[in-house]
Amino acid sequence: MFGIVRPCTHRLSERLKTEWMAHLCGLCLALRSDHGQFARVVTNYDGLIVSVLTEAQTERTPAQRRTAGPCPLRSMRTAPVARGEGARLAAAVSLVLASAKVRDHVADRDGLLARRPVAAAARRVAASWDRAGARTGARLGFDTALLVDAVDRQTGIELLAGPGTPLLTVTEPTETATAAAFAHTAVLAGKPHNAEPLAEAGRLFGRLAHLLDAVEDQEADAASGAWNPLTATGTSRAEARRLCDDALKGIRLALADAEFTDGRLTHVLLTHELRRSVDRAFATDVCSHRSGGLLTGEPSGTLPTGSFGPPPGNPYAPTGPGGPSGPRPPEPPRDRRGLVMGCLVWAGLACTCQMCCGTFEDPWSRQRREGLCSQCDCGDCCDGCDACSNCCDCCNCCDGCDCGCDC
Repeated sequence: MFGIVRPCTHRLSERLKTEWMAHLCGLCLALRSDHGQFARVVTNYDGLIVSVLTEAQTERTPAQRRTAGPCPLRSMRTAPVARGEGARLAAAVSLVLASAKVRDHVADRDGLLARRPVAAAARRVAASWDRAGARTGARLGFDTALLVDAVDRQTGIELLAGPGTPLLTVTEPTETATAAAFAHTAVLAGKPHNAEPLAEAGRLFGRLAHLLDAVEDQEADAASGAWNPLTATGTSRAEARRLCDDALKGIRLALADAEFTDGRLTHVLLTHELRRSVDRAFATDVCSHRSGGLLTGEPSGTLPTGSFGPPPGNPYAPTGPGGPSGPRPPEPPRDRRGLVMGCLVWAGLACTCQMCCGTFEDPWSRQRREGLCSQCDCGDCCDGCDACSNCCDCCNCCDGCDCGCDC
């Protein structure tokens, strides 16, 4: 999974979390249906925004959802998933995005791709993804040649770039590609008047994606000798941050000019979560369970007093903190698994990421447990909303916000 919009699901309301997963699973299944099982490896967080935008501009109908079978990444549960033209356009865009990423790694000779046979095989895979994306795009009236052309121009621009080259010259191909994808969602939704503002939002989203990737990879690229736009053009991180902040503001204004039937999830992803992505890349906003802070918000290696162990006294005693009506002692665990079987179940849970977010059954005691995300101190979903004029006080994580929030 790759992409810059990676919301921690505990920050979303139940409704928006269900919608987010519906689009994510819908993209994955659209890739499988149209392009085979292997194509599912290109499922990414940014591609599904195309699906979200398409649905946000249309009236919801039962045909836009279907019930998918059990999946290990959903704790072997069924779930409603998005389907239709939005999911298929997201699949086509994702294939071309993944192709571009493979080509970039081949050009940089990263890891195993430094070996000619592996690089040749990777190029063939990338070319097949380009063709598959073009077929799906053609059925939807979207010319993926715009995306492929942007990918091809990117290599030439990088070869010519040097100290003093404007950074936005380097990001232009990505901006052009994402602008075309965002604008076509308006065509699919039958809202042609939305094409211009969504193209602008897409252009700035592409700029952010390129800049944040450069910021996050700068140190690793310097160590490996790989090309990095910030280093090559001599652009400071302060200037990169300024460009990112300008892009965030531009996306917010562009979305305000578009007409949505239900834009709540779009608002959360492209306003709040994008800002968190920028803060995360520049290390100004840290989610403790992702940074090694042991769920306390403290830097790794520091622990607040009393972090571990029960509070003093018996919480179930009549004089304890709970009093006579306090919590009842938990029932002793029943039907415990043995050591070996519990270890096997633990391995399965770890491989499917169920111990990170959501709920899961303890491998040994079988008690229900909450994933790490439930204890994460990432903050409220409206944290950092400095352009809402405090309107988020009247909405529940932007779900059902009727306060006219135009951020």
